[in-house]
This record gives sequence, structure tokens and C-alpha cells, in this order.
Amino acid sequence: MSGSSSTDDRSPVSDREQAEVIRLVTRVGLLINLFLAAAKFIAGALAGSRALVADAVHSLSDMITDVVVLVGAGWWTGPADARHPHGHGRIETVVSATIGLALAAAGIGLGWSALVALHEGHASSPGWLAFVIACACIVSKEWLFRWTFRLGKKHRSSALLANAWHHRSDALSSLPVAVAVAGSKLYPAWQFLDHVAAIIVSVLIIYVAWTIIVPALAQLIDAGLSEEEVERIVDLVLKTEGVRATHEVRSRYIGSRLQVDLHILVDPNLSVREGHRIATAVRDRLLSQVENLADVLVHVEPFEAAEITAGTRFG
Repeated sequence: MSGSSSTDDRSPVSDREQAEVIRLVTRVGLLINLFLAAAKFIAGALAGSRALVADAVHSLSDMITDVVVLVGAGWWTGPADARHPHGHGRIETVVSATIGLALAAAGIGLGWSALVALHEGHASSPGWLAFVIACACIVSKEWLFRWTFRLGKKHRSSALLANAWHHRSDALSSLPVAVAVAGSKLYPAWQFLDHVAAIIVSVLIIYVAWTIIVPALAQLIDAGLSEEEVERIVDLVLKTEGVRATHEVRSRYIGSRLQVDLHILVDPNLSVREGHRIATAVRDRLLSQVENLADVLVHVEPFEAAEITAGTRFG
């Protein structure tokens, strides 16, 4: 016996609303990234700051991921169809992984460029214009992070959350740029700080990329819940009236939402109707008490001691 598919619990209207929110947030981010990237390139060139130019490349990578999210949102929020009975949620996971890989590539490239040029000095210290632009980026991208992150949590969108962290990484990467420019202006002998700041920026970018890629890859290879989370599900199942035992609890992510299937053991003398009622009660309990759960598949078996397998949990 099973619960209905994940799409039964999410109406087409809510899917459309989610797609519209994702597009709105991403369009705003795209415009801000476009402005900041241009400002950083121009200011970095005029002020002679390698770190600010490197930060501009980071903003360009933000723009790329914004475009990826804009294109992908219309796909992963689409309803299930005959060929995709579980919906299209995995597209969102692929988009998240793509964002992470783009970040990693940008970080490695920027870090290598700065490392190679570390022994080189500047003809003059970077100008204060670079400092002003870096500070403006910190403020604007931190605001964009908070807004995008809040809506990503609300709509449970892993791609939107990944893009939010991309914004935060841009804000963080501008911080050492601002410090380096100010330091080299106040102490001209410290002009090397600009190269050091570019390396720090790259390390921050790579770290953020890692935090995005690892969960996305885990979802793509069907990684399930942790032992503690599985134990919570088992406890909820065993609290359901009529369930004598449970086993074979399995979970996986379809996009940002979770799917669980499990076996319950009930009195072998029950009618099919009563067995179905218990299975429905188990499903309803899990859907109401487990966050981000899209669907539950419940298989009913007779409780017979001779057929109890290892790993069975008893109520």
C-alpha cells in the first residue's frame, strides 16, 4: 500500500508561485551582479587593484549562476508527467551542483592567478575608489544574501539557497579586498596585500563551492537520511495504532524534497481494509510531522515471528 505521489500535495498554483518567486529573486540578483561586476572591473583597472578585478570575476560567476537558476526554475517546478512520475526535482539538484562547480572553477582560477603574481609589486598602491566599490559590494551582496536565503528557506529551494550562499561568498570576498586596499594606501610598503587578498578571496570561494557541491552530489547518488533522522521516523511509525513492528526504512531526495518508503508489520488476521487504514495513518503521521517530506510509500506485511528479519524494530 502506498501514499500518493509527491505532486499530489503540491498544487500547480503553488508550483507556479514558487517559480515566480525564484525568477523574481534571481532577476534582481542578476541586475545587481551585472552592475557590481562592471563597477569592480572599471574601478579595479583604474585603481590598479588585482584583488578587485578578481572579485569582479567572482561577480561574473554569480551572473552565470543567476542565468542557470532562471532557466532551470521553469523545469524543476513543473508537474509530474508520464515519463517523470516523481516530478522534475532532480533538475534543481543538478542546478545546485552546477552553481557549486562554477564557483569552484572561479576560485581555483583566481587563486592560481594571484599566487603566480604574488612576487610582483604594484607600481602604486590601489586607489581609494577600489575601497569604496568593495565596501558597496559588501553591503549590497549581504542584503541580497539575506533576502535570497529567507525566500529559499521559505520555498525549500536548494538552488535558491545555493545562489544565496553565492551572494554571501561575494560579500565575504570583498571584505579582504577592502582591507587590503585600505592597508596598502595607509602603508605603501604593504602593496603585496592586494595579491594576498586575491588569494584569500579564492579560498573563500572554493570553500563555499564545497558546501554546495557535497550535498548536491549526495542527493544525486540517492544518499538518505542520517541514523538519527531514520530513528525519529521509526519512532513515529511505531507510535501509530495497529503497527506491531517496522523495518526496511529507506529514504532519498528528489530535488530538495524527501521520499521515504518502509514496511510495517500488523496483525495477520486483520482485513485488507484495516491494513490499508493503518498504512494511511502511518503516512499521514509522517507527512504531518517530518519536515520537507514529499511522499511516503508504506508496504504492509503480516506480523509472523518466523518471518521477522534482522533490523526489525518492535513497538
